[in-house]
Amino acid sequence: MLSRLIRTYLSNYPRNMVAVVALQAVATAAMLYLPTLNADIIDDGVARGDTDYILRTGGWMLVISVAQVICTIAAQYFGARAALGVGRDIRHDLLHRVNTFSAREIGGFGAPSLITRTTNDVQQVQLLVVMSTAILVMAPIMCVGGIVMGVHVAPGLSWLLAIAVPILGITMALIIGRMIPGFRAMQERIDAVNRVLREQITGIRVVRAFVRERHEIQRFAVANDRLADATLRVGRLMALMFPLVMLITNVTIVAVIWFGGHAVSDGSVEIGALTAMMSYAMQIMMSVMMASFLAMMAPRAAVCAERICEVLDTDTSVRPPAEAVGFAGDPATVEFRGAEFRYPGADDPVLRDISFRVEPGTTTAIVGSTGSGKTTVLGLIPRLIDATDGEVLVGGTDVRRLDPDELRAVVGLVPQRPYLFSGTIASNLRHGRADATDDEIWAALRIAQADDFVSRMPDGLETIVAQGGTTVSGGQRQRLAIARALIRKPAVYLFDDSFSALDLTTDARLRAALRPATRESAVIVVAQRVSTIVDADQIVVLNRGRVVGLGRHDELVESCETYAEIVESQLAIQEAS
Repeated sequence: MLSRLIRTYLSNYPRNMVAVVALQAVATAAMLYLPTLNADIIDDGVARGDTDYILRTGGWMLVISVAQVICTIAAQYFGARAALGVGRDIRHDLLHRVNTFSAREIGGFGAPSLITRTTNDVQQVQLLVVMSTAILVMAPIMCVGGIVMGVHVAPGLSWLLAIAVPILGITMALIIGRMIPGFRAMQERIDAVNRVLREQITGIRVVRAFVRERHEIQRFAVANDRLADATLRVGRLMALMFPLVMLITNVTIVAVIWFGGHAVSDGSVEIGALTAMMSYAMQIMMSVMMASFLAMMAPRAAVCAERICEVLDTDTSVRPPAEAVGFAGDPATVEFRGAEFRYPGADDPVLRDISFRVEPGTTTAIVGSTGSGKTTVLGLIPRLIDATDGEVLVGGTDVRRLDPDELRAVVGLVPQRPYLFSGTIASNLRHGRADATDDEIWAALRIAQADDFVSRMPDGLETIVAQGGTTVSGGQRQRLAIARALIRKPAVYLFDDSFSALDLTTDARLRAALRPATRESAVIVVAQRVSTIVDADQIVVLNRGRVVGLGRHDELVESCETYAEIVESQLAIQEAS
């Protein structure tokens, strides 16, 4: 997965990678050539007292060193640009893929995990690419070149390299092999910490209201300690790696000096050659150390790449049609024909045999007990999820044959939990239609009964709204969400229990204002209060995912037992209060 991911995205930057390879090759070749020149200065300059040779060769070494520094800096520059581009492209594709997901895929991964995969996981892969551009080319050239040059200058000591390099490689492989499961556990536990923290921040009011601060602190501490334990296990292995590398390197250098000293004393090796051999041994060990450092990062990046590819390789269950068709009739006509929805692996469907029709200019209310499938019914219309059987038609065409963007352009949805983005009131309402004028925004606010509190705000439409709309009350948030849908002027309005936070007076005024604004559209309302839907053109009663009643209020009170029970229970509550 890791190699596939990096190969795919690095292919977008061929010039950068060619420059990195060429520059790193030149810089490494220069580094390998310097010990040979140093040996020549010792053997041919210092030993013979030839000052001109020392100065001439030293000047040449200086030129090569400058060239090496320039090539290394340039290689790092091109490598960093490529690596940052890879990170940017992966995040772009992840976000694009997640935006295509239906509620089924979002729920399968979970929001905290998707956030971690888009941020921390991509960062780990990007860091590996940065280090690879600096090490992956240099390390093998330095290792192989060092061995070749070491054998060339001191053939009698080359057996030391044949022993030291395999020992170092095997040691690194054993440690890295034990680190891979640890890195996988780390990423999973980062997900858990994100999930707990996100829940606590989002539900801080509930936590405080029920005095659950200690419990939540303890829950976070458990998740945090589990992450710390996994990190410590990996950290101990990482801490063991570098001392072992240095131990093997230093033992190798001592062996070169020991055996090389005897070779110098018997005249088989010159002092300059011994010095060069020591430099090459150090360079070989350093190249293996750099490769081990890269290999140490690779397991975690590999785990992250698997998690990234899992998202990128997941297809949405709401697929656009191969050949989209247009609406066969008025887009304000909605019809369900035996629609069913079942979650993957579930024994029973959430909805079954849902059939009813909504005409333009009419209001349809959907009522039922909690868990009866009301919100699921609304989700089928704009294809937030797809029916697993039967048909859902908008404008006389099955929604699965329509272009998703064209379908959603005629639908205005106010969700059960209205969400406002960080920004201003105007920017939030322009999510409904980007080119809406201030006059159109105020008109929508008046219909939604929100103009009064917006006009009282110091900055009016430019008032800052915090993420999630936490700076306004629940009722204000609902009314702003309704105004956002009204600005769109859709053919189909979907209100998912969107009036629950409103008092009866505001509710009545809003519904009265909605009638003329939606007279050419289809309005589908999920409601809990029967008193607010008695005037609906038709009421759909759901029970355990089935339609058990369809008609007007007066008819259903007489003919539908489930609806009659709902009405009686609410009347009893009103009388008791």
